[in-house]
Amino acid sequence: MRAVLFTREYPPNVYGGAGVHVEYLSRELAKKIEVEVHCWGDQHSDEGNLHVRGDQPWDKISKGTEGKFKAALETLSLNLSQIKALSDIDVVHTHTWYVSMAGFLAKKLYKVPFVLTTHSLEPLRAWKAEQLGAGYALSSWIERTAILDADAVIAVSQGTKEDILRVYPVHPEKVHVIYNGIDLAEYQQTAETSALENYGVDLSTPYVLFVGRITRQKGVTHLVDAIRYMPPNTQVVLCAGAPDTPEIAAEMRAKVEEATKTNPRVVWIEKMVSKPEVIQLYSHARVFCCPSVYEPFGIINLEAMACRAPVVASATGGIKEVVVHGQTGYLVPFDEDPVTGFPTHPEKFARDLGTKISELLADPAKCKVFGDAGRKRVEDVFSWTAIADQTIELYKTLIAQSKRTRV
Repeated sequence: MRAVLFTREYPPNVYGGAGVHVEYLSRELAKKIEVEVHCWGDQHSDEGNLHVRGDQPWDKISKGTEGKFKAALETLSLNLSQIKALSDIDVVHTHTWYVSMAGFLAKKLYKVPFVLTTHSLEPLRAWKAEQLGAGYALSSWIERTAILDADAVIAVSQGTKEDILRVYPVHPEKVHVIYNGIDLAEYQQTAETSALENYGVDLSTPYVLFVGRITRQKGVTHLVDAIRYMPPNTQVVLCAGAPDTPEIAAEMRAKVEEATKTNPRVVWIEKMVSKPEVIQLYSHARVFCCPSVYEPFGIINLEAMACRAPVVASATGGIKEVVVHGQTGYLVPFDEDPVTGFPTHPEKFARDLGTKISELLADPAKCKVFGDAGRKRVEDVFSWTAIADQTIELYKTLIAQSKRTRV
């Protein structure tokens, strides 16, 4: 079997959960089948069954406009380029709307089954209009067209499946739940502290950790607002970079500056750090916080749990299937605005986050219990081997159905 995976992100260009997912899934799949990955970039490698090919959007588009819709136009140009020369393929599999049209076109041109994994849904991310401008209409059209045409849609959580069926007229039998996973050997607690020292983290003081992009979806500004509800001089480490827009970058900076007036112990690492560094940060955190307002899965919580960090996270989306309230951490609910998806009472959400974080900061014994339970849950449920096996079985079923249809 030869599967083609389309993705925007692939190492070394990974900035979100979808990129992490494809990196590990492709590696695990390649232990059993041929895998060809087409991504954005200049990657080109062949390692055993894993073949990676990067490509770039057309220059006439990339250099032809500065409008916010530029990313949507680049997407279409790159998708056309990616499907121009595929050979001996049995199935195509896309990840995020940035490559959905490549899968749609490959199905038509090469007569192969089309699998689509959705890591988020455009209709549920109204704030993307801030990032993409008028291109948000185009990204929404691309996603809808691809989901309705795909032979199978993989949802990364049961909550995501429910969202898909609510948003799109898709038959339930076409939607399959296959979780995200974690590399258990790579993500585990370490005693190493060099990264903490390099970034100015005080090793003698417990800290709350955030890891993620500066985006409306990840809710980092709510965590910054929650600092005022934590004990004075609580050490807060924000590993937060890659802002979606200049507007949210400016808002984040203003909030951090305001927070540091009363709490000078905020350490802001304004970049996406390396994997070994983030593992160190997870390993020594007293509490990890995931304040996302929309999260189909939340792979970041798996990473923290694998490193035995207790988690305080928002009770939304797939997070509720990862973090077990009262066992591996705490889930903090919020009332969601049906239009924007943001908390309707952001101050209450921030206060509730601060309250649960403060409770754990004051109870290291409970943190240890939650951290150990989190590691066990990750080991029991979220290994990449099981996830790759489920994916291959789905491929086999679709390929068999396709052959019967052609006959």
